[in-house]
This record gives sequence, C-alpha cells and structure tokens, in this order.
Amino acid sequence: MNSTLIVEAMHELVGATGVLDSAPDMAPHLIDWRKRHTGRAACVVLPRDTAQVSKVLAWCNAHDVKVFPQGGNTSVCGGSVPDASGNSILLHLAKMNRIVEVNADNNSMTVEAGCILADIQQAALDADRIFPLTLGAEGSCQIGGNIATNAGGTNVLRFGNTRDLVLGLEVVLADGRVWNGIRTLRKNNSGYDLKNLFVGSEGTLGVVTQASLKLYPRPRATATAMIGVDTVHAAVQEGLKLQAAFPGELVGLELISRSEFEISLRHAAKGRNPFDATPEWMVLVELAASSGDDEAIATRLTDALAPSFEAGVIVDAVVAASAQQRADLWHIRHHVTEANGREGMGLTHDIAVPTYRIPDFMDAANQTLAEHYPAATQVVVGHMGDGNLHYIAMFSHEYWASVEDKAGTQLALSHRLYDIAAGMGGTFSAEHGIGSLHVPEMSLYKDANEIALMQQMKQLLDPNDTMNPGRVLPARAPVASASAAH
Repeated sequence: MNSTLIVEAMHELVGATGVLDSAPDMAPHLIDWRKRHTGRAACVVLPRDTAQVSKVLAWCNAHDVKVFPQGGNTSVCGGSVPDASGNSILLHLAKMNRIVEVNADNNSMTVEAGCILADIQQAALDADRIFPLTLGAEGSCQIGGNIATNAGGTNVLRFGNTRDLVLGLEVVLADGRVWNGIRTLRKNNSGYDLKNLFVGSEGTLGVVTQASLKLYPRPRATATAMIGVDTVHAAVQEGLKLQAAFPGELVGLELISRSEFEISLRHAAKGRNPFDATPEWMVLVELAASSGDDEAIATRLTDALAPSFEAGVIVDAVVAASAQQRADLWHIRHHVTEANGREGMGLTHDIAVPTYRIPDFMDAANQTLAEHYPAATQVVVGHMGDGNLHYIAMFSHEYWASVEDKAGTQLALSHRLYDIAAGMGGTFSAEHGIGSLHVPEMSLYKDANEIALMQQMKQLLDPNDTMNPGRVLPARAPVASASAAH
C-alpha cells in the first residue's frame, strides 16, 4: 500500500500527535542503538491506550500492512527495527507508560507496556518492595520489550528470567482482538497458560499492552564483593561453592575476564579499579538477605571466601564497605556493552551451557579464536550462575574495516562457537533473543518439530503474518507427518 495512505489512516486512528512521518523524527527509531541494523517504515505510530493499539492492528491486518513493535530499541539482534520495505508501520508504546497499580500487600504491580524498567524498579522501592529484573539498559528499555524478549539480566540466578516475574498480561492480537489476561494470582490452573505464549515471542504473535508483575520484599541486608582468580575453572568452582553456601541469598554471580574489565575501565565514565593488580578473571558476587544487617552478611561472605583465599585460589578480593563501593563494582559490570562499542568491533555471542561446562566451552572457543581469528581478542562477560556467557571476539575498528566479507566472517565465527555450545547441551541464544539476526540459527539448532509447532502457533494467531515478520521464525518450516514422528 502507498505510504501516504498508510500515514493518513494512522492519523485518523490515533490523531496527528500520535504519528511521526518526517525523516528526522523517524530516524532514531529506524536504527538500533549499536548502529548495526537499519530499516524503513511509512511512519512511527505512538498510541495512547489499548483501544488505539487495537484499532491500529485491526486496520493493518485488514490492509496487509506489516507492524513492527518497538520498545526501548535496545535489542542487539535486529529485533527492534523494521525491515527495508518502507510500507510498514513501527508501533512504539512510549506514550503508554502508566504504572496502573502497586499492591504491596499482594506483592504485585500492574503497568503499561511502555514503562521504563528503571521507573518500575523505583516504584517498587517506593512501596518497600523490589522488582528484581535488572539490566544494563534499564534506564531506557521498556517492560513490554523485556517481556517480548524474555529478558534475563544479572538477577536470574535468584529470581529467574522475565517469564518468572510475569503474573498476567493484556495483549492485542494481530486482528485487533484484545485478550485481557491481567491477573495477580500465583496459582491458576484453569486451562492453558496463554501468557507464556507471548513472553519471549518478540512481538510476532501480538502486542503486550499491560502486564501484572511480581514484586518481592525489599532485602534488609546486602553484601557485594568482587573476587579475583587466575583461571576460569577456579572462577566456576568458587561460584559453585557460593551457591551451596548461600541458598536463597545469592542474587548475583557474574563472570568478567580481564580483557573485558580493562575495556570497561577504559571507556566507562567514573570506572574505578578496586584491585592493585588486575586478576585474570573476576567474579562479582552479591548476597541479599531478608534479615540482619549489611555488616553481618558481609562477614558471612568474607568467612566463606577465606579458605580459598588462604589456599591461594582467590588471589584478591574486595568486599564493598559502603553503598558507593557497591555501586562502583556494579558500574564496571553494567557498562561493559557501552564500553565494548567504543573499544572496537565486538562480535558478541549469547551462548549458554551447563555451568560446570563453562571451562570446557572456554577452552574450545579460545582454541577456535586462536586458530581461525588471530586478530581477535577474547572478551568475556556473563551470568555465570546460570551458565550464560557473552563470548565476544573483539576486533579493532581498523582491522574490521579491512575485512571484505564482514557478514560471512561473522557467520562463520558464530557457527563455530554455536557448534561448540550445542555439543555441550547448550544454546546459541540464552537471553538476547532471535530478532532478525539469528533466524538462520533456528533451522540449524532447533528441532524441526519444535519449529513446526511454533509456525502453527504463528499461523493460528497471525495468519496474515502482520506482526513482526521475518523475526524469530524461518519463512518456512517442515511440518512433520504423523508417521514421521515414530
């Protein structure tokens, strides 16, 4: 359909202030924050409420206009920008940013999908509760995008992914129908759990417009430490010991390589090195308890680390003695993505393997890098407690500019690393999602019957392929016959 007609229709549905159609106004929405994925659209549509979202989707579905939902545009997989057709709309929910209800007695909160994650966290704190999803992009990412991608972050070890924090959803389907699944119950066995179809679906099945979220009591005591070790094997072993020593209290367990640590200090403003001599590997540890005080839990943590320190396994350790020191340690971790972008061209791989296999993966991955990509530096940061590693092959900007087949180089490297992870029972996408970048990997690493089931769900809920086409699922997937299943 002609772009002018699309823009006119959107003006009628949401009003002139709800449509951006000039090139300067649209530009920030048509490129991802890392400047690696770009797209085009007839306009950006900013609905004010669920009713407007419903009207927009119904019209687009009836007129074969594709819809690309966008949250805070913090995707690293090309999932937050439209395709190159130009005859689609980009649906942005920034105006739908109300915190509808905070219920401390029920440990729940209901919010609109355009709420910034940091604002949700603060609203929970204001009620003496926490919403434990925490990410480096929490100051700009929106909860609808977090839900659509089943975002992970640094607290997954204790609280789970976003999926584990969602109690209910309101979703507008591709044809404009509204499913009101806003509930705050912890137990509800009345049929299929439909909300989990949409968590992690990356906008391919519908648009999340509201969510009921799970809150937790605010911790009364916190301890944060960064420990240094010589090998990744030692880091994993220390992590496993801490998990056993602090069940229910271990909130964060992050792995950082020396290369990543130094990049973060080099490029992140206000970064401070807490060590006299930077260790080869660092583990950022955080405990949170419902009783006691900071000093008591810090003492317990120090006592737990003492045997490894005395044995020389831990070569150095820093236990935060104040809120500022705790913030300084986390500052290093939370700014790695921004710092990496300034350092060079980092080809990031969001793999996960069973935690105890992390050293095995690292050995094999490092060998692959040394053999096939000697110009790259190994840079690693990850959520060690749940086996999720961001394994980055860091090339200088100058070297990467000289690479002729950039796409082919990236694909070959990625598949070498994904093959290693898959061989250890791991995955090529632990928390970043699929977007448009990893659609080919779905066919390579997912079971054909699994993809076929996903395709059938897509066909049922979005038969016209209106919602976020070209994302998550391959264009075609084989549908297994009944006989082939035996």
